Amino acid sequence: MRIVKENILALCLLLSIPLLNIIYQVLNDGERGARQLITAVDHQIPFVEIFVVPYLLWYAFIFLMFVYFCIYDRAIYYRTLLSFCVGMLGCYVIYFFFQTTVPRPELVGNGILTSMVKYVYGADQPFNCFPSIHVLSSYLMILGIRHSKLWTIKKDIIVSTIAYSIILSTLFVKQHVVLDVVAGVLLGSLLFKLFYYLEAETVASFFKRMFKTKLQSTEKS
Repeated sequence: MRIVKENILALCLLLSIPLLNIIYQVLNDGERGARQLITAVDHQIPFVEIFVVPYLLWYAFIFLMFVYFCIYDRAIYYRTLLSFCVGMLGCYVIYFFFQTTVPRPELVGNGILTSMVKYVYGADQPFNCFPSIHVLSSYLMILGIRHSKLWTIKKDIIVSTIAYSIILSTLFVKQHVVLDVVAGVLLGSLLFKLFYYLEAETVASFFKRMFKTKLQSTEKS
């Protein structure tokens, strides 16, 4: 309980993620004309429904990593969260002007894994693909732990294994194509390097101002 009280204000900054996700939902359609970025490599990647497990694991993984960073390495928490939020905004700009889509396989059967894939497909339209936010955020967790004072080889292996399994899952569940993955990794690398050298107080102030603006906008509406 003491740990929660000491970190509650910083943890509230995580609310910026669902607030920004509202923009994702607005843009998640093909009304602006969606392109396909399928390559020859993508044609060789099979649909493997077991990968829906790490794909859905992404939600808990990202949340728990942010909480872990917040409690034990506040500086990396701020930098990683800022990289993620700015990365999301960058993706939204791309989605608006350069919308892409990924064709999905026909699902047969009612097994547990198939039902899980159906849930993913039903909850998320096949748009907003390039770059992949799943990949962007997962790769940021790898960069975060590797630049953190918390780093150990064991933690690096655990975080990297989970993150890379999520990244691969975007391809095997046919939510993304190779170019989406490459773009997500490059965007994450660029933003993390950019914000890594900022003072922690500067990053914290940015979130406080952004969060305050969001709340004021909500109250007025």
